[in-house]
Amino acid sequence: MAESSSTSPKQKPTRRNSSEDSRPYMLSSSSALNEELQCSICLDVFTDPVTTPCGHNFCKTCLNECWKNTQNCSCPLCKETFSKRPDLKINTTLRELVQHFEKKFNQGKSEVLCDICDERKQKAVKSCLTCQSSYCETHLEPHRRVPRLKKHKLMDAVENLEDYICQKHERPLELFCRDDQTCVCDFCSATDHKTHNTVPIEDESAEKKNQLVKTQTDVQQMIQNRMKKIQDIQHSVEMRKRCQTEVVEMLEEKQKAAEKQAEDLIKELEQEITELKRRNSELEQISHTEDHLHLLQINPSLYSPKNSKNWTEISIDTHVSVDTLNTALTRLKDTLHETVDQKLGQTVLRRMQQYAVDVTLDPDTAHPYLILSDDGKQVTCGDIKRNLPDKPERFDRYTMVLGKKGFSSGRFYFEVQVKGKTEWDLGVVRESINRKGSITLTPVNGFWTVGLRNENEYKAGERTWISLCLRVKPQKVGVFVDYEEGLVSFYDVESSSHIYSFTGQSFTQTLFPYFSPCLNKKGKNSTPLIITPVSYN
Repeated sequence: MAESSSTSPKQKPTRRNSSEDSRPYMLSSSSALNEELQCSICLDVFTDPVTTPCGHNFCKTCLNECWKNTQNCSCPLCKETFSKRPDLKINTTLRELVQHFEKKFNQGKSEVLCDICDERKQKAVKSCLTCQSSYCETHLEPHRRVPRLKKHKLMDAVENLEDYICQKHERPLELFCRDDQTCVCDFCSATDHKTHNTVPIEDESAEKKNQLVKTQTDVQQMIQNRMKKIQDIQHSVEMRKRCQTEVVEMLEEKQKAAEKQAEDLIKELEQEITELKRRNSELEQISHTEDHLHLLQINPSLYSPKNSKNWTEISIDTHVSVDTLNTALTRLKDTLHETVDQKLGQTVLRRMQQYAVDVTLDPDTAHPYLILSDDGKQVTCGDIKRNLPDKPERFDRYTMVLGKKGFSSGRFYFEVQVKGKTEWDLGVVRESINRKGSITLTPVNGFWTVGLRNENEYKAGERTWISLCLRVKPQKVGVFVDYEEGLVSFYDVESSSHIYSFTGQSFTQTLFPYFSPCLNKKGKNSTPLIITPVSYN
């Protein structure tokens, strides 16, 4: 948890000249990491970093200096104003990260010197694996000019040149044996590794680097997930505090337990974030190296994220169980549960939105009364029946249309705007459905749908129509399918609330997105159904 600073105040911050700054992050190739470790006020690395309620980080002294002669405290970065002056605590996770990199990078690197210089040794710029020597710019000149020397293998100057030479044949290590997972020279490849799968060291290095980049992306995502989890936990604790003000004594014991649980969870999450950020920095540095041999000698465990606790299902217990509550407490409890349900709904919806697909309407399936937009994203019912070819896949009795692309495995999700309509149907259907004559929208017939009738009557198409009681009128509906799980779910996107789910279904055919804007009703229901891009909340 955060703690107060015990260091003495520093002077009013000034921007430091970059040529005088020896701190490692200013010299790092990762601009994102630089920004994360810099205070936006003094433009220097953090000293006693603190976090404002809006989530931005500053040096504690810098922020106090900004708020020194003002009554209204606001964030120097986003300008959000706080009703009262925040109680600033040291962000220990960020402070430990700064200390880690200061220690790591201030160690410095030894300078490789030219092997040819007689008197005052100059700094080497290249090492030659063929000559097994390092050269300064002056003594490297023959390697750039003489045809025979131009064929030599040059690399950035390294101190441990012998590590890049085969100790058995005294030849450059230019190949990688995938069978033995080791670097070899061309003589090794022709003898001991003759039947093995060997590739140029650059090719294997490139593949490993791609693995590192992917692993780095995974680690960064893990960091974001854990930081989001901290926010969710803190939000849950805050909700409990608001409820506690009305029932102080009754909820005091549960509040302390929840705060202790939150403290332990946040501490554990912060420790994981610190470790993940440390690892992410190592991956960042390694992924930019041109030292192929070093890249291939890295511990294999670095190419995949460490398994850690599954935080997805872990949360703070917000349930309040008491025998008797007065009317005020009941209202507070309902409000609390509604907020938690909404938070849960947002989390579930965000997961489903990860499986968003691009859906386009198929004109060959559209009923002749339907009018499709040129981009295939909108459909409405017109007043005139168009003269269209009576294809087997076209609906001939009901105003229905399908998506072009079908899905026969995995998960997929799409969103449809239904705002302004008085009637509509949405869902998925199996490929072999009847498209001619009378149709009943039931799972037995291959339809998994929900719909609206008479402006406010929402129904789900089970064996018989099931009436749905919705708190708000959906403006945009999300449709999610998990093929293997036999699940079709519908969500109100704006309120992040669940509408209905078909569960335990058995899918054996390709499933297609299904749409029906229903009849025009003399213009009363003329608003189109619109397939909208998924906006990740």
